[in-house]
Amino acid sequence: MSRRLTLVLGGVRAGKSRYAQELAREGDRVLFVATAEAGDEEMSSRIAAHRAERPRGWATLEEPVDLVTALAPRLPDFDTVLIDCLTLWVSNLLLQDPDDGETPAHIRSQASQLIDLYERSKASWIVVSNEVGLGVIPASKLGRDYADALGRVNQLFAAAADEAIVMFAGLPVSLKARGLENR
Repeated sequence: MSRRLTLVLGGVRAGKSRYAQELAREGDRVLFVATAEAGDEEMSSRIAAHRAERPRGWATLEEPVDLVTALAPRLPDFDTVLIDCLTLWVSNLLLQDPDDGETPAHIRSQASQLIDLYERSKASWIVVSNEVGLGVIPASKLGRDYADALGRVNQLFAAAADEAIVMFAGLPVSLKARGLENR
């Protein structure tokens, strides 16, 4: 697997994680980075199901907030990093202090630092995120702030990515491929 950054986008239950795991299987030494936190029983069940789907030989790093600090020392040990997902990571960052006017800039800064970490690493990265910009505008300020923050983070990763794929009903659609210009 040649080094590349791949962004896998899509809606809920579109097949993002399954597809990202298929891509990661090309690697020899895979680090799965989970950003979910079990806030309730249903989320605990989802996390358990995701854990069960992962190949046994993969290492797992569970980090809901400080991805750069947690990932940096572990990167030399892996040729493939799968982050699942930016969606929950941005939510976790936002919920640390949702009323702080500096939070959107902090989230963008964290995303830029994460992309910089990829640039310094030798591993291929596969990053999963939800596309939230196709639905209705959220009714609450927090919901709108979240959609705005995730949309901006997705744009940063899409710009940096060698490949960007959107999943629809389990089918991958290429948005950006290495060597092709998008106009």
